[in-house]
Amino acid sequence: MELAKEVAKFRNDPLKFVYFAFPWGEGELKDKKPSKWQIDTLTYIGECLKHGNNADVIRIAVSSGHGVGKSALVAMILLWAMSTEADCRGVVTANTENQLKTKTWAEAATWYNRCICKQWFDFNATSICSNEKGFERTWRMDQVPWSLNNTEAFAGLHNQGNRILLIFDEASAIPDRIWEVSEGALTDKDTQIIWLCFGNPTRNSGRFFECFNKLSHRWKTFRVDSRTVPISNKAQIAEWANDYGEDSDFFRVRVRGEFPRAGEMQFISSELVETARGKTMQESMYSHAPRVMGVDVARFGSDETVFYFRQGLQSYPMKTYRGLDTQTIGELINQEAKEFKADAVFIDAVGIGAGVVDKVRALGVQGVYECNGGSQALRNKEFVNRNAEMWHKVKEWLKAGGSIPDDSTLCDQLTNREYGYDNTSRLQLEKKEDMKKRGLSSPDRADALALTFYADVASNYLPHAPVQEFANTEYDLWSV
Repeated sequence: MELAKEVAKFRNDPLKFVYFAFPWGEGELKDKKPSKWQIDTLTYIGECLKHGNNADVIRIAVSSGHGVGKSALVAMILLWAMSTEADCRGVVTANTENQLKTKTWAEAATWYNRCICKQWFDFNATSICSNEKGFERTWRMDQVPWSLNNTEAFAGLHNQGNRILLIFDEASAIPDRIWEVSEGALTDKDTQIIWLCFGNPTRNSGRFFECFNKLSHRWKTFRVDSRTVPISNKAQIAEWANDYGEDSDFFRVRVRGEFPRAGEMQFISSELVETARGKTMQESMYSHAPRVMGVDVARFGSDETVFYFRQGLQSYPMKTYRGLDTQTIGELINQEAKEFKADAVFIDAVGIGAGVVDKVRALGVQGVYECNGGSQALRNKEFVNRNAEMWHKVKEWLKAGGSIPDDSTLCDQLTNREYGYDNTSRLQLEKKEDMKKRGLSSPDRADALALTFYADVASNYLPHAPVQEFANTEYDLWSV
């Protein structure tokens, strides 16, 4: 009871709550304290609550480099909101389901376990809610992956007369439609409404970009340079400066917290992937096309060996494996290629993949291609290497109406990868090593799809494709 009275004092002061509720100077936080930008953000919320009124929505957008403590601040604010206001409701979302579960929500769990009043709540896989009987549904915060096909979680966010908290993490890649639905939902009268958007500024268009530009009169904005934050990885920053240059778009976004000059750094947009995800297609749209199989061979223990099956615009269910030797992988390819009636099998031959190629050829599999994504692109004046060229073809294929399996890992991998240009303006993809340093997994499933575009092939099983009229597109509907 005494704790509740003490915590209640911080209803309009999230900064004092943060200092009170977490064990600064002890254990994991022994040598840590809130960063200046975190203090500034918490202070601004408090000033708005003390001197504003519930007719005004508090809107804050934070554009930052990598490793500045965004997810930690999200967790602190979430726990302050829940602890100091009975019947508080809210939603937390992020650019991808993987980011939401493994980064944003995982960090929230860490800070929940440190919180002085954690015993008041139950922390679950998708929510944090009051454990007081009768309040489970009305006093809660939910983590919700966004979906263009299901926006009810955002449209239905109402809590008349109480507190609403809406948090977007990695907001630059969240589609405008989700922003629009959320905006329309935050209309409850006499309600304390706080909308916070954090992210690396990967796009120079979209609603997150507009928060800092034409809509800046509605939003309080902060920009955080990773070099100014004590907890950031200075060695990593120096490596990025050496690899990409301090004035490159990659460095601007990942370190300086500035929007890129060249446009969207997310190579394949979330909207494009969401449209293709789980899409059903009429057989007439792909039955004429050759059947191709892409095989990305695992290099390390945590990576997957992935078989991707595609026929024109149609994708079939993938198959994934871990911990297999090259002989076993080769035998599985032989079996799957026969069952799928593959016209071509594209195998990543870098590293141990070369042994897989040898095994498959020894087994007599036809149409085997030994692929090297680091080799020279066919259009070498446009792309740094074959890998960038293949991913470009995937992007064009998705634009033309390609379908992908309803697989969240594949979707995350397709949207997580960023890009830039070399000094001759050729397209280059973010290195896998840099993706892993950002806490992302190797894009094995996405690479397996990209491999199916390594070369054009003709079908050995189907008659010549009929001539039909389709909408204009740069993607060749009859190619692989």
